[in-house]
Amino acid sequence: MAANLTEGAALGSVCNLLVAAVLEVTQKVATFKFSLDRLKTTLNSIKPIFDDIERLNEILNRPEEETESFLTQLRKAEKLVRKCLEIKSWNFYKKYTYSRKLNALDQSLLRFFKLDAQLHMVRDSRRIMVGMRGMDDKVDEILSFLSHRFPGWCDVPGFPEFVVGLDAPLEELKLMLLKDGVSVLVLSAPGGCGKTTLAKMLCHDPQIRDRFRDNIFFVNVARTPNLMLIVQKIFRSKNKHQVPEFQSDEDAINQFESLLKRLKPHPSLLVLDDVWRGSEFLIERFRISQPGFKVLVTSRSVFRSFETTFRLKLLNDENAKTLFCHSAFKDGIPDVQNDLVDKVVKGCGGFPLALKVIGQSLRGEPEAKWIHRTQKWSEGVSVFNPHCDVLNCLKSSLDALTEIPELPDLKECYLDLGSFPEDQRIPATALLDVWVELYNLDEEDVHTLVHLLELSDRNLINLVLQSEDGHFAMQHDLLRDLVVYQNALDPIEQRTRMIVEINENSFPDWWTKGDQPSLHPRLLSITTDELFASKWHDLRQPEAEVLVLNFQTRIYALPHFMERMSNLKVLIVTNYGFHQAELKDFDLIGHVLNLKRIRLERVSIPCIGIPMLQLKNLRKISLVMCDIEKAFENCSFRAPSIWPNLVEMNIDYCSDLIAFPVGLCNLASLEKLSITYCQELIALPQEIGNLTKLKALRLYSCTKLSSLPGSIGGLKKLKYLDLSDCLELAHLPDEIGKLEALGTIHMKGCGELRGLPPSVRDLGQLEKVICDEEVSYFWRSHAECLKKMNITVIRREANLNWLHRFDP
Repeated sequence: MAANLTEGAALGSVCNLLVAAVLEVTQKVATFKFSLDRLKTTLNSIKPIFDDIERLNEILNRPEEETESFLTQLRKAEKLVRKCLEIKSWNFYKKYTYSRKLNALDQSLLRFFKLDAQLHMVRDSRRIMVGMRGMDDKVDEILSFLSHRFPGWCDVPGFPEFVVGLDAPLEELKLMLLKDGVSVLVLSAPGGCGKTTLAKMLCHDPQIRDRFRDNIFFVNVARTPNLMLIVQKIFRSKNKHQVPEFQSDEDAINQFESLLKRLKPHPSLLVLDDVWRGSEFLIERFRISQPGFKVLVTSRSVFRSFETTFRLKLLNDENAKTLFCHSAFKDGIPDVQNDLVDKVVKGCGGFPLALKVIGQSLRGEPEAKWIHRTQKWSEGVSVFNPHCDVLNCLKSSLDALTEIPELPDLKECYLDLGSFPEDQRIPATALLDVWVELYNLDEEDVHTLVHLLELSDRNLINLVLQSEDGHFAMQHDLLRDLVVYQNALDPIEQRTRMIVEINENSFPDWWTKGDQPSLHPRLLSITTDELFASKWHDLRQPEAEVLVLNFQTRIYALPHFMERMSNLKVLIVTNYGFHQAELKDFDLIGHVLNLKRIRLERVSIPCIGIPMLQLKNLRKISLVMCDIEKAFENCSFRAPSIWPNLVEMNIDYCSDLIAFPVGLCNLASLEKLSITYCQELIALPQEIGNLTKLKALRLYSCTKLSSLPGSIGGLKKLKYLDLSDCLELAHLPDEIGKLEALGTIHMKGCGELRGLPPSVRDLGQLEKVICDEEVSYFWRSHAECLKKMNITVIRREANLNWLHRFDP
């Protein structure tokens, strides 16, 4: 056996012995191979830094005091690794325990090095001669490793797997960007040409990554940009820097310039994606005199004031046909007449977006449908400028949505996407709230989600599964332009949905003039910017059934005309600003008696008053990233008559939720309760057992929740229980066996679980258990009693992308 780590050993030697121990145990005990391989990767990555520290200490004749903390960490690690040799093959519990300990050790080493070693290295490097500056490269090497282990550190988005015709433009763009003297480069092309895709490819190019390392910032720019918000996003992307408060645009730029200096020795690249004409000032403000700092701008426009511009051309015929066939046919091989393919490709004009969308809409269609579609295009007269041809093509795909008999409302559903701001992720649950009420879709029916899948299959949206949060839809800005245009085709008095955007406090003329037109939309969407003063003009909207309010200010007042919207069924209020918002006139909600669904996101909710508590038609409420500490203080919550028809409550990312309010356990009709990513939640009250109609309980990633109350056994109708990533959950109550209807339980990531109570054998209806391999051993020991049980073992790499789920 290799020698143990000694007290007097040098840092590099200690690390070598630990690596040797890992290799020895890996060869002898197969059970821990996965965990030990990860640990070995971590050690191999940080070992060069240890060697450098040891060498510098010798050169500078410095004591080992500063590295003693490392030595202590590594000695403990060696003892843990060698204990794995002592575990018997039949002892599943110890195997599980030590597997978790090894994973925790790996994470601990990563955190320890990131937070501590970097500081020592930087300090030491300042004390030595210029010739020893190579240590900085080692630090960057490790930070680069960490950034790949934890993708949340890097905000550069990925790009599609299948890309055609951009290899040559990429090389040309790269040469222009890296050219000496070029500080700002504008990448210009019409909408739907692939500008953003090319910019993403550039950021992932090895030569660019080697030049800028992790100092690449990719920012989507709003049509009315907010410079301070952009700089705040940049600071947020560098996790090791706190996000400061800015007093002005000038202050923001000054602090950004200071940040660039701290990120040396490697230069930085800022990508401003989708900058509109009229926003040239933004580019000018980021024109900072810093060695190596460069700005790449993508825009539909050419900005004459910036001398270096790369104009992305449309795809040539060959590449256009290749991309189209990839979208339209299985394996990219045409199964209709070639001349029809050529006509469609020609009609798309070389626009990648149009080729993908049109190709997908014709996939699997008979040849007669192709002929009909090409005839319609030849007859169409476009009113779009300057990109009229591509939007005319896309409009045909929109019209094709009416030709799906099993989804008769699909086109209307798609047009509703225009209710949400551009360049923002749209939660699928918010869309379903709208669609269920407007089109009488069945929320429990899988066909409701099929609407989103169909739109995704036709390339009209990008459907993203973000961690365990559910689905999010994203829409290309050109497609959103089409939706907004389509919604505005009818005279204002005949529109079924009104989409209003207010910049500063400039309301549309039709809204402010005395003889306001008679409006009859079923959906009203109002988007305001960060300068909106919440001073509302009156609006008569008696027939609106859905109200979507999108805003960015720190203080936002609900519109006073809302209380007269007697038909209103759905209210969606979303703060897209950087800071949590205070919601004024909250009591207005209590006057909208027909409300069925409320969704509030990133707002501070005041104490909910009696009028709102008496909304008898309310069926669903969703609180996302809200401050809810004061919301449930009202003693009226203890009354049995509150929200008598509420069947679903969702509380997500509410960091001030420490204990579930006892009063909410009086929701007699509640069937679904979802509490996710509330990482300060430590307990559920005993009164939770009063929710006797509850069918689904989701407690996903409530990391401090250590136990469940015994009263949970009173939930006789509970069919679905999700305890995934409840990291502190050590045991289940004995009363768990009383859940006679339980069919599914999720327990992935329950690392502290010490076993299962014997009563789980009484779960006669249990069919699905989804868990880690370690927890599966506990369940398998009861397999003889649980005849219907099927265990699915989940193994997944750590991924912190969800931390950026709500980046504004």
